[in-house]
Amino acid sequence: MTRRSFLFLQGPISPFFPALAATLKARGHEVHRINVCLGDQLLWKGRFWPGRAWRGFHPEGVSAEDFQGHLGEWQAHVERMLKERAVTDLVLLGEQRPYHRIAIAAAKARGAAVAATDFGYIRPDWIIVERDGHNALSHFPRDPATILTLAEGLPAVDEVRYFADHFPTQARWDVLFHLANLAFWPFPHFQGFQLHPVVPAYLGTAWRLVLRGRTRRRAKALIAGLPEDAPFFLFAMQMENDYSIRAYSPYPDMDTALRETVRSFSGHAPPDAHLAVKVHPLDPGMKHWTARLARMARGAGVEDRVHLVDAIALDPLLSRATGVVTVNSTAGIRALQFGKPVIALGDALYRVPGMTHEDGLHSFWREARVPDAALTDAFLRGIGHHLHVRGGFYSADGIAAGVAAAADRLEAGLADFSLLPRPDAGPAVTTAPERTLDIFRPDGIA
Repeated sequence: MTRRSFLFLQGPISPFFPALAATLKARGHEVHRINVCLGDQLLWKGRFWPGRAWRGFHPEGVSAEDFQGHLGEWQAHVERMLKERAVTDLVLLGEQRPYHRIAIAAAKARGAAVAATDFGYIRPDWIIVERDGHNALSHFPRDPATILTLAEGLPAVDEVRYFADHFPTQARWDVLFHLANLAFWPFPHFQGFQLHPVVPAYLGTAWRLVLRGRTRRRAKALIAGLPEDAPFFLFAMQMENDYSIRAYSPYPDMDTALRETVRSFSGHAPPDAHLAVKVHPLDPGMKHWTARLARMARGAGVEDRVHLVDAIALDPLLSRATGVVTVNSTAGIRALQFGKPVIALGDALYRVPGMTHEDGLHSFWREARVPDAALTDAFLRGIGHHLHVRGGFYSADGIAAGVAAAADRLEAGLADFSLLPRPDAGPAVTTAPERTLDIFRPDGIA
């Protein structure tokens, strides 16, 4: 295996990146890290997870330096680091964060590979390890014929859940990280990427959790009370601070996408159809969505047929849905797994002719067809094999499995879909790494 030089920037707020760095270091690679905020520094030192269970996830022997300057000085700093450390691979989460956009451009100018990770397109215990970025930046093909050829011989997606993230742990680490970044020193010039002020956002989330039981009961009663024979459409909301909305869609916020959907539903959906708008589980509660959606529906004359639902599981709604509208949420992929018609209003990885509705929102309410089953299966097998590993960010066993698989993937090389020929230029080239990686069934699981 060729010796490489990895540079880690910000990752998930968990021991995942420290453990991955330590694993690559133990395998003989050079590994480096830049901290851009106090949360980064504390995370890298393991200050958020004391205790025996997390002892093996510390990045022993991995150098880390702090960048304490202005964002305008960041480019020169990262370029120097890339050159001095002869960096071959840049590893990060959130390819649209301001620091990361600059670092990615600098890395690519030097010919270094960029590995972007995040929660999986497939949920729940899948992790993306993808070249350059996600959604609009993904190199995964959108041509149906290429996808079908690319997936030939690949195993079916294993939908057994092996790893369960622990939400209280995730919440605790997230709070510690972002509250630490409120400190002025020793990173006085750090520029965060969050849209909402940290403390009000946490208070809003906490209040939603307090009301969760009552909210869920109301949502279940509302859905149960809808006519069973009436068309039922679902809009899956996303968090506005997610770069999937900010960078990979035409919408500045969720209000705009919702308003467009409600108006289209009013003018073009069957008169007996209902539309349920599902709030994202981690919505920070900074906007009163019940009142906002009610005003939109009232203005469009469909206040009795448009409903907000919250704190309710996605799968039961998908089972009942006639069709699903989203911007580019991974809920769209889950809907495709259910065989439901889907329209993606933004740039989504799964926006593929034959899988999603491509004739506009107005026609979706009456003319949407179910996705092509063979194409959907090929798409899932393709992204599962080429873009994912199994594991998680917020449980010890999930981190251990994910780190081992991600290290294998980084060593073997990420799939390079730029080598694929055009659809009319002959058969597609298989882009799997030379070593066969069984990322569908984690090691040690029969």
